[in-house]
Amino acid sequence: MNNELAASCLAELGNPTRIHIFRLLVRAGDGGATVGNIQRHLGIPGSTLSHHLAHLTRAGLIEQRREGRSLWCTAQHSVMNSLIEYLTSECCMGLPTIASGHDSDHDNEEAA
Repeated sequence: MNNELAASCLAELGNPTRIHIFRLLVRAGDGGATVGNIQRHLGIPGSTLSHHLAHLTRAGLIEQRREGRSLWCTAQHSVMNSLIEYLTSECCMGLPTIASGHDSDHDNEEAA
């Protein structure tokens, strides 16, 4: 995971419908859910759902597979886990040292 991939994932999840889809697929587990089943749960038109699924797929948050006439969608837990790990990996480690050794935020706090 890097800044660009993390930003892409977060951008795609920055839509309420996509969050709902992703959470529904997480709840469905490793087996996933068919597009028709997702559509019934959300109550949105197929073209709208297709648009949102394309965004989530491009970001790598879900995968799609065809089985006969059904299109199945599965949350990519590994991508979400990597995103969460990336966002929290440096939690509570303190701020990095600034190369110049001058901390303008610290100076501003002292001036106040």
